[in-house]
Amino acid sequence: MHAHPLPWEHRGFFKTYDHAALRRGYQVYREICAACHSMNLIHWRNLVGVTHSEEEAKAMAAEYEYQDGPDDKGELFMRPGKLTDRMPVPYHNDESARVANGGALPPDLSCIARARHGEEDYIFNLLLGYSDPPAGFLIREGLHFNRYFPGGAIAMARAVYDEVVDYEDGTPNNASQIAKDVSTFLAWASYPEHDERKKMGMKAVAMSVAMLGLSIWWKRFKWSLIKSKKLAYRPSKDVRDV
Repeated sequence: MHAHPLPWEHRGFFKTYDHAALRRGYQVYREICAACHSMNLIHWRNLVGVTHSEEEAKAMAAEYEYQDGPDDKGELFMRPGKLTDRMPVPYHNDESARVANGGALPPDLSCIARARHGEEDYIFNLLLGYSDPPAGFLIREGLHFNRYFPGGAIAMARAVYDEVVDYEDGTPNNASQIAKDVSTFLAWASYPEHDERKKMGMKAVAMSVAMLGLSIWWKRFKWSLIKSKKLAYRPSKDVRDV
């Protein structure tokens, strides 16, 4: 089943991402999605000025330890995370991820919106699309029915419920709001240049309009003498009759 299109506010020509929703969406990712899914293309510094302040991002990064080195003795060591580090991964390799998830490999979520038809519409509908399978539809053990997943059988169990996350800002934490916020965050992760691209587009349109007006004025100015000229033929006085 195709995902139902939703009226996302950030899709408007003059609209940007709701940064409060992005912050809540990151909270949902961290508390729910990060247990199985990685975001290898997102660094802690990418959150600065988008979902958190620089101090908050540094504090969150420092909660994790990363392997670094070698040191002066040629040995590797563990250190607190920095803004330049990538988001932590739940598994060390794909094999351990498959073992922990019944053979299924949880996809990386860095560009999941860009990689799926329907983008954030698909993510939102998928998170809320769980139900009992229809009559005659057989589900293998360990899989779950989701009408929006290709084939209908998905290894990921439903993770979004009412009140599964307590928002810091007091926003109602029903399942629809949680799915909306994390879908917005994953859309930003796929298109982090979204807001800047729109700003550049508006500047380009403004400059194009200004240049078009200037070009019209310049054309009329340069061609005004040519267009206002009157050409007349005056035969020479010494022309003899034939």
